[in-house]
Amino acid sequence: MTQTVPIKKNKTIPGSPLGWPLLPVPDKGTLSYPTLEDSIKQSIRIILLTRPGEQLMRPRFGAGLSRFLHLPNTLETRRQIQETVFKTLAQWEHRMVVLRVEVWEDEETPEAVRIEIAYKIRRTREQVTTTVKLNLGS
Repeated sequence: MTQTVPIKKNKTIPGSPLGWPLLPVPDKGTLSYPTLEDSIKQSIRIILLTRPGEQLMRPRFGAGLSRFLHLPNTLETRRQIQETVFKTLAQWEHRMVVLRVEVWEDEETPEAVRIEIAYKIRRTREQVTTTVKLNLGS
């Protein structure tokens, strides 16, 4: 003898347009995408903040700048940050050419460093400079 179990309809959370695959929700009928420049800046941020081993299938991806937290703000630490940033951006972001990376002690907060990244976008040949602030702590 077989039992029949009633199948319940999928219920959605009100106001939450979730579906599979998870796609962006149109704003006023159109999808918005970042510009090439914004997309590269977002990618730089992701690369710098991701720790190696954090992403599945790409165990070497990321600079892992969090490992420098709680280290003293010395010339040696800033040199290691500079080498790490230059190497990982050149390895993982192929839409740009890294021209230079400079790391300085922040004047406002001595336990923080300013990372200035100068790069050239391959497609447009435009040179861009972006700055990231990393608080090392004490």
